[in-house]
Amino acid sequence: MRMSYKQIKWLILIIPTITIGLWEYIRHEYLLAYISMELGNWLTPAIVFLVSILLLTQLFRKMELIQKELNEAKALKAALEEREKIAREIHDGIAQSLFLLNTQINKIEQVQVSDKITFEKLKKNIYRMNTDARQAIANLRYPVTPESISWMQGISSILEELERESNLKSRVNWDIPEELLSARDKIELFALIRESLFNIRKHANASEVQIEGHIADKGWQCLIMDDGVGFDRGEQLSSDRYGIKMMQDRAAAMDWYFNIERVAAQTIVMIRKEKTM
Repeated sequence: MRMSYKQIKWLILIIPTITIGLWEYIRHEYLLAYISMELGNWLTPAIVFLVSILLLTQLFRKMELIQKELNEAKALKAALEEREKIAREIHDGIAQSLFLLNTQINKIEQVQVSDKITFEKLKKNIYRMNTDARQAIANLRYPVTPESISWMQGISSILEELERESNLKSRVNWDIPEELLSARDKIELFALIRESLFNIRKHANASEVQIEGHIADKGWQCLIMDDGVGFDRGEQLSSDRYGIKMMQDRAAAMDWYFNIERVAAQTIVMIRKEKTM
């Protein structure tokens, strides 16, 4: 039967006490004639040390294993919650697109077939809905266990999908060691990069996007840059920029610095994590 975390903690506390008590009883009852008081005083810490090496180190290993499993369970729960959130986003996005599509179809029924402008808008919205659904579904196919999250493979898959669906070219310059990112860091940063790339595809009319990740003096920093048209900062939280508000909230929940600015004909999304003392 496997011991619980609480049982292991109690054993770690009790075993040294029992060891000393048992040794002192045996020493005074049976060994005083053979072992001097000074030698017995030296043997007491030595025996406790040996018992600690033989027993307590095993308990500590089991304790660390349980803690590791708890951390993995938390990371898995966070990943599952992220998948559920993505699923809700798919549902909401498709529902809105279908409503718009239905409205435009009704308009076409009321006008002549020669109305090419309305028809082209309809085609564009159908294409966008199809693309959004395909990309969102592809995101849900990524594995959710922390061990199977391949960080750069996930980013590369999104970039490949964007390049297939548009003329957007991409470059990646990433030198943040994967072990520097916790399981939760990977999940949240991946979601922020993904949302940035989707916003670029939808709104920026960009031809190139670049992702950079570097170790900063106090942590790490991620930049997502594009050469698109940018946007008016005063309008970034309007209805069609709600994704930016979600990104800000997600970064704030992780206590990360988040900023979007326009520099030298480039839009730059900056995400930075600083080391805490």
